[in-house]
Amino acid sequence: MEWDVQVFALAAVAVAFAGVSKGGFGSGAAFASAAILALVMPPGQALGIMLPLLMLIDLATLRPYWRRWDWAAGRLLILGALPGVALGVGLWQVANDDVIRFLIGAIALAFVAWRLAEARGLIRPALRRLGPGWGLAAGLTAGFTSFVSHAGGPPAAVYLLSGQTDKTTFQATTVLVFWIINIAKAVPYGVLGIFTAETLAANVVLAPFALFGAWAGVKAHFLVPERTFFLLTYLLLSITGAKLIWDALA
Repeated sequence: MEWDVQVFALAAVAVAFAGVSKGGFGSGAAFASAAILALVMPPGQALGIMLPLLMLIDLATLRPYWRRWDWAAGRLLILGALPGVALGVGLWQVANDDVIRFLIGAIALAFVAWRLAEARGLIRPALRRLGPGWGLAAGLTAGFTSFVSHAGGPPAAVYLLSGQTDKTTFQATTVLVFWIINIAKAVPYGVLGIFTAETLAANVVLAPFALFGAWAGVKAHFLVPERTFFLLTYLLLSITGAKLIWDALA
């Protein structure tokens, strides 16, 4: 596809949004950026552009949250995520663009539905941390959804928040977990041809926007109410998710 001014502007905003989300509000909403890009380009290209930038954001946000994570919970999620990534590789080898587009859209709408149900009290976090099996299962789901749509945050959040994790520990743990998951995804992305010369060139141009977003996210973590940030996220995900599903089925 051709990169005109409108596509570049959309990509820059999407990448900065991913930085703000991962840097300040957990990894759950960062996949909105891939969903937004998938509106204007093939989903594989959108995912290929976003992964190196997400890894750059991970690296930029590790230091502010260093050793503030819950290692016991994070380790379970990571161990479960690795076979989840392998499942994603298997799906990718048999799926076409419309299947991936549909999955990204469905995951986006499911994320919004989950958060709204949680806000209305229909889903309540467990009062005590779920058992190790739940952690591995959440990791498996996170690894799979992360591979096909960069959307591993929601299943990881369900497990982490079951232990009434505080805001900063939750943020630090998601930074650690998805730093490692994204590294695990990079090799198969290269082998499957998701990375191309065009996606890598886009990474060079968009990297400053990712770093700015990460810096702004760390600052916003201590200043901006989560409610304000996620209301915007829900709106974006609802629109993009519905459009991607429509495009996949049309």
